[in-house]
Amino acid sequence: MNNFHFAMLPGIDHEEIIWLEELTKKYDEDTRQRFLVLYQTRRKDPQTILITCLLGLVAVAGIHRFLMDQVLMGILYLFTGGFCLVGTIIDAMNYRKLTWEYNKQASMDVAAMIGLR
Repeated sequence: MNNFHFAMLPGIDHEEIIWLEELTKKYDEDTRQRFLVLYQTRRKDPQTILITCLLGLVAVAGIHRFLMDQVLMGILYLFTGGFCLVGTIIDAMNYRKLTWEYNKQASMDVAAMIGLR
């Protein structure tokens, strides 16, 4: 498997590709393939996070936090209107960073699950 498989993930940036290459560089083709399949199921697309975050400006706030498994923050956003829209606006500006942090943790969880680490 080459870098092309990681590059096919939706919304992936260069930093994430480098991270995934480093994480899986010592493993054989089958293990990398299993990693990719599991990672695709857990990974969040940055555009999805942005869209659900922007929904907080016009509809229900906090959906993006629920998607990133941050249930407590999602509940807080839900009942405070995204901290009176300020938190939602800040999250909309930082959606790539929020998604990257989630995806990085998801990749480490998948690696631990299949025994890469």
